[in-house]
Amino acid sequence: MKRIVTIQDISCVGKCSLTVALPIISATGVEAAIIPTAVLSTHTMFKNFTCKDLDDQILPIAKHWKDEGITFDAFYTGYLASSGQIQKVLTLINELRQKGNLVIVDPAMADNGKLYPAFDSKFPSEMAKLCASADIILPNITEACFMTNTPYRAEYDEKFAKEVVEKLAEQGAKKIVLTGAEFGGKYGVLTYDSEKDEYYTYFQEKLNASFHGTGDIFSSTFTGLLISGKSMQESVSIAADYTAECIRITAEAPNANWYGVDFERAIPYLIKRAES
Repeated sequence: MKRIVTIQDISCVGKCSLTVALPIISATGVEAAIIPTAVLSTHTMFKNFTCKDLDDQILPIAKHWKDEGITFDAFYTGYLASSGQIQKVLTLINELRQKGNLVIVDPAMADNGKLYPAFDSKFPSEMAKLCASADIILPNITEACFMTNTPYRAEYDEKFAKEVVEKLAEQGAKKIVLTGAEFGGKYGVLTYDSEKDEYYTYFQEKLNASFHGTGDIFSSTFTGLLISGKSMQESVSIAADYTAECIRITAEAPNANWYGVDFERAIPYLIKRAES
């Protein structure tokens, strides 16, 4: 069985980060090991949440794994709480990475033209270093703009999107999956393979609903599918369809929780698509 280690925080309530990564990666038929970077009582859209930083555990866990001879097929990072954690994750990957391993980075730090409140203006340049070492990165347009020092545009065309992802490729990332791409009346994903200089797009009807954690769902689904043996294009399209299905189910549910999508009820759909 293939094995992924995913490195990100765990929000005990909130349906994001590790609480979605674990079940979704498992549903694709891949083992999920974890390194929690912090434990939060809820995600940060709740008020008065608690947070325990686990920064000091990242490298000791890596050392133990190395001593035990534990290996992985891929490293998948999500929300990292500080620049210091980024440096430790880079060290961890350098220590544990073996030939053929993939490094997949979701640079979860910004949306809608703004950094998340926990981050300062120096954080994107540190995240760009991690992305430069990755095989595949999954930024949204805001994160892509921050990491390339490109002025953010709320509205943009395909030409602008391609210019930004090509800048990311110039920094070192081999493949870029631009999530939430929206231009020309279309909404979906724009993928760029810098080694082949090839683009691939996958568009859908934009649903009239927005929920916290859908980026984590897409990234976890994409990563699990890719490591299970699906192609890049298959992984992108199934991940986009599954994310949309999660949103649709939640939007139609009269008693759905406000803080995340009902991804659990759509897992049978994911398993069916993963096995096809």
